[in-house]
Amino acid sequence: MEEKVILVDEQDNPIGLMEKLEAHQKALLHRAFSVFILNDKGEIMLQQRAANKYHSPNLWTNTCCSHPREGETTIEAGKRRLQEEMGFVTELSEVLSFIYKAPFDNGLTEHELDHILIGYYNDSPIINPDEVSNWRWKSPKNIKADITKFPHQYTEWFKIIFDKFYDQISQ
Repeated sequence: MEEKVILVDEQDNPIGLMEKLEAHQKALLHRAFSVFILNDKGEIMLQQRAANKYHSPNLWTNTCCSHPREGETTIEAGKRRLQEEMGFVTELSEVLSFIYKAPFDNGLTEHELDHILIGYYNDSPIINPDEVSNWRWKSPKNIKADITKFPHQYTEWFKIIFDKFYDQISQ
């Protein structure tokens, strides 16, 4: 069964459900979350998306991201996806949310009200190879420099989040 996303208005009020692919084809605003896991050194755990992803394959991005299911809070959804993609769970807190729109070469568009979730963890993940091909810890300063030098190696949403919210993410 195809995963559904929660369509929302600009105030994050639910207005309906739609299959994920259809929402991305129609560029409709929907609820999403992006998890950033930091370690005691202040480094961010990045993941490289699996090669089989239908958009942004093999690109580096934040620890994990997805869409909450109907009846699921963003924190619950963040913990679920963290377990599914990275093989661990930790406490998460929401730090902010924002709307962005990012079209892709394949005709799909991410148009999301994205909730930024932050958590802390110091061990290695146990990655799900269907979702993630690689991972690494990297300091916010080094990520910023790497995005400037190699922007094509990072997902569009990660670049937007990182540029807009560098101060909150790097605390």
